[in-house]
Amino acid sequence: MFLRPIQFFPTNTNIDFVAIRWWAFSVTLLLVLITVVSLFIKGLNFGIDFKGGILIEAKASEIVDTGALRSSLSTLELGEVELQQFGSPYDVLIRIQRQTGDEAAQMKAVQSVRDKLGTSYEYRRVEVVGPTVGTELLHAGILATLLAMLAIGAYVAVRFEWQFGLAAFIATFHDVFVTVGLFSVLQLDFNLTAVAALLTLAGYSINDTVVVFDRIRETLRRQKATDLRTVINASVNQTLSRTLMTGGTTLLALLPLVIMGGQTLINFSAALFWGIFVGTYSSIYVAAALLLYMPPLRRIEA
Repeated sequence: MFLRPIQFFPTNTNIDFVAIRWWAFSVTLLLVLITVVSLFIKGLNFGIDFKGGILIEAKASEIVDTGALRSSLSTLELGEVELQQFGSPYDVLIRIQRQTGDEAAQMKAVQSVRDKLGTSYEYRRVEVVGPTVGTELLHAGILATLLAMLAIGAYVAVRFEWQFGLAAFIATFHDVFVTVGLFSVLQLDFNLTAVAALLTLAGYSINDTVVVFDRIRETLRRQKATDLRTVINASVNQTLSRTLMTGGTTLLALLPLVIMGGQTLINFSAALFWGIFVGTYSSIYVAAALLLYMPPLRRIEA
């Protein structure tokens, strides 16, 4: 006796996604507009990685309680303070925003931290990151994200057809761009962790899009006389359950990190949560519909 697999969504859905594409495009345009306006008015709240600051690597004589240590250092009123454990539970990386003034002001902040921590810490590395280095890291992060999206589009273009590659690039750029908008609207710290989240999102976003595109290509091969609108609707409906299950389970896994991850994880987890939500929406409503506005696709033999 075989057990039937659990089904959360019906397998015979027949939603006319193409017919409601203008609503989807309107939502997309609204999200992009909000992002542009927020970036123009508020900009991004750059973290220590991009603004420059003080980096202290230390080893404690006992297991580091990052919560208590963060509370203790916040009394120094040095501005933004970030803590990160690495290696062993005894190792901690302390980042402090760049202080107003010259090199002497930075060294004074370092000494304040040393005095606060006391003699129970061994200081392995103390660095002052200048704004020039921070600017270089920002440019490198932007370049890495753009190159990743271009590489994704190029791969899809070679793997499928150039129309698919262009649509995939537009959809992926949309997902990443509106996630940058989230950082601007909520004024979350935009640092190297945020860039890592954007790169992760770009890779995840294209995954669902490629699944839909692969089904469209296969349907085009089998149904050569069928118009593209019908092919897109059929393909999106056939992959709908897989898309919603993948996105839904990923969002459920990220939800505890968003709620209970604390200050150190909020940038990464919130960006991924929002980006995956938007990416799932765009792979269903936007990416495939863009093919309607491009030159006809080839219907080659299977």
